[in-house]
This record gives sequence, structure tokens and C-alpha cells, in this order.
Amino acid sequence: MGTEKMLTLEAFEEASEAVRKVTQETKLIYSKYFSDRTGNRVYFKPENMQLTGAYKLRGAYYTIGTLTEEERSRGLITASAGNHAQGVAYAAQCCGAKAVIVMPTTTPLIKVERTRGYGAEVVLHGNVYDEACEKAYELAEEYGYTFIHPFNDLRVATGQGTIAMEIIQDLPFVDYILVPIGGGGLACGVSTLAKLLRKEIRVIGVEPSGAACMKASLEAGHVTTVSPVNTIADGTAVQTPGDLVFPYIQENLDDIITVDDEELVVAFLDMVENHKMVVENSGLLTVAALKHLHVKDKKIVSILSGGNMDIITMSSVVQNGLIARDRICTVSVLLPDRPGELVRVSSIIAEKKGNVIRLDHNQFYSTNRQAAVELKITMETYGTAHKNEIMQALEEAGFRPKSNRPNL
Repeated sequence: MGTEKMLTLEAFEEASEAVRKVTQETKLIYSKYFSDRTGNRVYFKPENMQLTGAYKLRGAYYTIGTLTEEERSRGLITASAGNHAQGVAYAAQCCGAKAVIVMPTTTPLIKVERTRGYGAEVVLHGNVYDEACEKAYELAEEYGYTFIHPFNDLRVATGQGTIAMEIIQDLPFVDYILVPIGGGGLACGVSTLAKLLRKEIRVIGVEPSGAACMKASLEAGHVTTVSPVNTIADGTAVQTPGDLVFPYIQENLDDIITVDDEELVVAFLDMVENHKMVVENSGLLTVAALKHLHVKDKKIVSILSGGNMDIITMSSVVQNGLIARDRICTVSVLLPDRPGELVRVSSIIAEKKGNVIRLDHNQFYSTNRQAAVELKITMETYGTAHKNEIMQALEEAGFRPKSNRPNL
């Protein structure tokens, strides 16, 4: 089927049949936690549970299946921050084709190693996707590889769009679908099929504010490059959206929400604690966007696009999430340098059920140690209200507490 026949109901049906061979069934998960917080009925489409840890397997497998034998025999190449890489590597392995993947040097190690684990040759180049893509085109030209674009390909977009068909099968009267946007392949496929099946469905794209190339392009009315790109959502750290998918997004996407990195950190903590799920930063875009969607009593599906996150990144995100929620906090107090004062401070914190995890005692805060030394207390609390309760108790005891960002 030629690319001119993509993004039609016939093509989406064909793609849905094809991807069943390699995808897990990701039934919608109802979220009582987020439903209660937003006043809507919130569901998650958990594509982080796919075999390769992300939805990208759909577009890669379907696209490679449409290639001729000659195109596959030349070897396949792509550029990716990791999820499309694994999709292409796995799909290539399924059909016995060679795969070369160019990945930015900033790609999390887990994505690099898993891509190699599917038998692909990995080339690390550039700091962002766009630089890796330029290198992939160079190698394709030099060695004759067949290039599989991660998002600017209507076949790939058709494969990704199969998610919308499954969402509507599970929740026929869904009101809103929230979809992450990097280069636009997923948003193109999902929004196009959703509108073909039910025109009333509103499809909202979500981008990191540090890489909002699609928002800039829609506002300009043409494909636009944003620079520099700066976001922890590495899977959506794209400078320029796809020009082939852009017209479909213009026609079918209802709006775009941008999300700051700090919101992703808190969303990760929410998903781990309330749903026991690991979702990578790009996949959390639609979770963080829920509070920006100012509607009530609607059926909303957030697409969790992937769950490939390395342990070091995960640890950093958890730590920063705890800090953002004041679950870990640092308070500094001034006290005379004499016996019993430290015990007095500790007793106040203990009485209020705070848990001290670190003390820094600075005797050189003042030239007069008898007047005041500084004590920084890093502790665990139940959240902001609990922290404020402890600070008020210290204030009433005459310690003049000040809040500081923890330095763990």
C-alpha cells in the first residue's frame, strides 16, 4: 500500500491487524486518584507495558511490513532517542533484516543497551534527535540502507494511530484523548483516526515547554524549528516536527498543552505511588497535563507512551519529586552554641513526627558563637502542611527557622 493511501480507515484497519502480532494488549486503566483530583473520569492507555517498553513498536513493525523484500534486504536505519530505536530493532529482528540505529549521546543507557539487545548496531552521535537524524541520513546515503523515519512518515503515523482504535473500542464515548508530541507521528495517527471514527472526540497534544516545536509551528502556520531544546523528556526533545504529518495535525488536533519539567517530576511520583507504574518523562506529559485541562465530568484518556527509564534517572526524579512535594525538606535555625540546644530542636521535630535524616552544624556562621550558630536540618515529612507545622513549632520556640532547598 503506497504512502498516498495511508491514514485512511482501510489503512488503519490493516495496521491494527498487523500490529496485533507483536503488541501486548494494553487495556485502559481507570485512575481513581486522578479522577478524584480533576473531577473527571480519567483512564490511562499504558503503552509503557509494550514488549519494547513503548508504543513505537506499532509504527515500526507496520512500516517495515509494507516494505519490499529488496528494501528490507539493503538493511534498515533510523535515528531515535530510544523508543523508536527499539521498535525498529525488534521489528527488523522479526523479519531477519539488519538494523542500524543512530542515537543521541544523551540517550539513557537502558535504551541503548536494549536496542543492542535486539541485535541492532548502535551509533551514538549528537546531543539531540535532530543531530542524530542528520547522521542517519548520511549513513543511509553511504551504505544504501532503507531509512525508517521515527515520525515524519505516513506509514509510521498509521501504525501509531492504531492506539486510537483500541481506545475507542474500550471506551466508545471517550471525550478527550491526551497524546504526547515530539515530532508528531503519534499525534498525527491518533488524532486522524479519532476524528474519522468520532468527530466529537477532542484530541489534545502535550509537549514539554522546553521543546514545544509543534506549538510554535501551529502558531506560525508552518513547520518551525525551535532552538535550543532543553527538557528531561528525552523522547520528545525534537527541534523540528515532521512536515508530512503536520497538515494532518493542523486539521485534526484540537489544542496543545505545554508542561514544565518540574511537573513531570511530580507526575512520576504520583504514578509510582498511586498506580505502581514506571512511566518515562515523555510518557508523563499527558499525566501532568490533566490539571491544565479545565473541564469537568468528562471521560479522558491519557496515553502513557513509554516506560523506558534508566535507574539513575529514576533515582534523580524520585528525589526531586520528594523535594518538590516537601516530603524531603531542609530547615535552617539559629541557636546558641551551648549544651542542650540541639536536643531541644530535635525534640520539637520528634514531637511533630518529623524524621531527621541529616544535620549540618555551622559554628562559623557568626563571630560570636555564644550568640548564634547555624543548624541545617534535612528531614522527611508528610508534605507541605506537615513541614509548615514543624516550622511553626520551631518559630514558637524562638529558633527563627528558614526553609532551604535540600542538598542531598
